[in-house]
Amino acid sequence: MASRPLPTDIIYHQQRHELEVAFDDGARFHIPAELLRVYSPSAEVRGHWGQGAKLEVDKQDVAIRQMEPIGQYAVKIHFDDGHRSGLYDWGYLYDLGSRQAIYWTQYLDRLREKGHVRKEPAWKAPAS
Repeated sequence: MASRPLPTDIIYHQQRHELEVAFDDGARFHIPAELLRVYSPSAEVRGHWGQGAKLEVDKQDVAIRQMEPIGQYAVKIHFDDGHRSGLYDWGYLYDLGSRQAIYWTQYLDRLREKGHVRKEPAWKAPAS
């Protein structure tokens, strides 16, 4: 069985609202807090007991308030909107990082299907 990549560094960049995760295979990902929040591995977001996943909206300004290591296999992320359930194991973080363009497109498609327009984050500086 092949070993999965393990994180070597995890840094939260407050101003950019993104989590930078480096892995021992050389991969390094910059994952927006919004993507982490809308794809939370919690049952609250993914669905309870066979019920469908919840579409999270208006999370463009969400920030990470705290990160808590869980053993040697995961991190629990506390967001400033009060969400703090779900464990982001290393494999899931790697998947989110390596496939974030796919996940982002799927998220935007789901928003459009529900008639929701995503606003630009308030924290982003206007283009000059």
